[in-house]
Amino acid sequence: MTTTTPPVTTPPVTTPPVPLLERLRVPGGFVLGAVLLLGVAPLALSDFRLSLLAKYLCYAIVAVGVSLAWGRGGLMVLGQGVFFGLGGYAMAMHLKLTDAAATGETLPDFMLLYGTGDALPWWWKPFANPAFALAMTVLLPMAVAAVLGFFVFQRRVKGAYFAILSQALAAALSIWLIGQQATTGGTNGLTDIQGFFGYSLDDPVNQRMVYFIIAVALLLLMALARQLFVSRYGELLIAVRDSEERVRFLGYNPANAKLVAYVVAAGMAGLAGALFVPAVGIISPALIGIVPSIGFVIGAAVGGRASLVGAVLGAIAVAWAQSTLSDEFPAAWTYLQGLLFVLAVGFLPGGLASLGVVLRRRRTRTLTRTGTPATGETA
Repeated sequence: MTTTTPPVTTPPVTTPPVPLLERLRVPGGFVLGAVLLLGVAPLALSDFRLSLLAKYLCYAIVAVGVSLAWGRGGLMVLGQGVFFGLGGYAMAMHLKLTDAAATGETLPDFMLLYGTGDALPWWWKPFANPAFALAMTVLLPMAVAAVLGFFVFQRRVKGAYFAILSQALAAALSIWLIGQQATTGGTNGLTDIQGFFGYSLDDPVNQRMVYFIIAVALLLLMALARQLFVSRYGELLIAVRDSEERVRFLGYNPANAKLVAYVVAAGMAGLAGALFVPAVGIISPALIGIVPSIGFVIGAAVGGRASLVGAVLGAIAVAWAQSTLSDEFPAAWTYLQGLLFVLAVGFLPGGLASLGVVLRRRRTRTLTRTGTPATGETA
């Protein structure tokens, strides 16, 4: 007579519940940021200070993309000024055409000044359409990044070589814009922008409207980046950053993962450049060359490139310091900017966002060596 052994049942694995404070940390942070940007700042700051904050928030939008591409993907994106400039010039071209039409002219004022003739250049004409111009502020930088990134990443160019290539692209675009004075404004760029889709930028109320648009765009892009961070793609991007060869061995193509991050970061930089134009009223080669591209990365590095909030706050802080210190110490600011980058990358790779973790680790190692129990423990 045979006996059957009852099947062994494995008890289900139960995941411990996430504490309530941990679940509310991210939504609470976004609510706090929205209250500060949309409620406190407009009430506490003057029109001039609020316009400066709008400018800083544009840099923070670029930092969101830098945090995705560099913090998560390990891509040293030292050419974000290119995409910032493409978005900015796309928006400025439409606004200059709109300003010219409001005065009964067919050409922007600088073209009349430099005597380019009576015909508008063919590549300017599509930007008279507002829908086309708005689409190009994001799609054009993303298209350029897609083409460049495809060839670079497929050839496994990375590290310092990728950074140098990005810098060369920023320098090339800046030099080209300076040489096209008759069609791009040359060194001066596109200046004296008066209106924004029918609203006068001389009106403080409309300037506040521009600020609110920039603040909402920053919050939405931070939410989008957060979703990418915690998604499976975000995990894959971290794996590519930490061990690209292992990811390739598992059957994934690291080039595709890096390309997506690079293209998304370019789109964010392009949108930031487009919003920068009505906030400041100008876009020029000086804002998109090598030095500004490095400045975008420095802000994210100081705050913490792997931390979304840290990168944003770092970009705002560095932009504020540049506006404050560059006026008083114009010759020393460039050196100070480089020193900040060296200190952040060499001695605090996680930026200021990781300072608390670093201090706790050092304290734990010190207590371990001395044999002293940590707080809350008994000997």
